[in-house]
Amino acid sequence: MDVYAVQYIAIAVVLALMLYVLGKYGKRELEWGDLLFWVVILVGLLVVSIFPIEIAMTIKQLLGLGRGLDSLFVVAIGLAYLMIFKVYLAVDRTEREITELTRKIAIELEEIREMLEEIEKKS
Repeated sequence: MDVYAVQYIAIAVVLALMLYVLGKYGKRELEWGDLLFWVVILVGLLVVSIFPIEIAMTIKQLLGLGRGLDSLFVVAIGLAYLMIFKVYLAVDRTEREITELTRKIAIELEEIREMLEEIEKKS
């Protein structure tokens, strides 16, 4: 098994990203589910960085593609779509929460206005 300089760079980058993600979790800026998601992705990238040719050939055989590098691109694109979908779900959930909070605030403000009007009438 030949080891290329780009593999060392990839391993160093993945390990640095792991430390970054763990640091974010330690500072409570990342939830457990998100930590688990990123650790799984980064461990996968680490394994691909260590054994790129073997993994590319295995995926190539499983997917029936012509070249090993094509298989890595197909898997990378699939993972990118999964991450985009995860971000979409988070944004959608946040928008729903904002809408609900806005409604609650509007209702409470209306109740406060009504109470103030009643107080002014009594005075």
